[in-house]
Amino acid sequence: MDPRTLLIESFQAAVGAADPLKILPQHLPQPPAGKTLVVGAGKAAASMALAVEQHSRAIGTARSRTGSKS
Repeated sequence: MDPRTLLIESFQAAVGAADPLKILPQHLPQPPAGKTLVVGAGKAAASMALAVEQHSRAIGTARSRTGSKS
């Protein structure tokens, strides 16, 4: 494997390992009977809120920087 490919694949693996949709659900408690209120701010707020929303009946808001892809 050439060095460029190694670096690109290493970077992609590191970014994937930090994806909240992959790592957050295993750390969340069981969803409560009602809805879950989610409030967040910051660069990872949108993707973390999405992970919670997919795990439970979440409502709320998350603010992230302009141009966030989540």
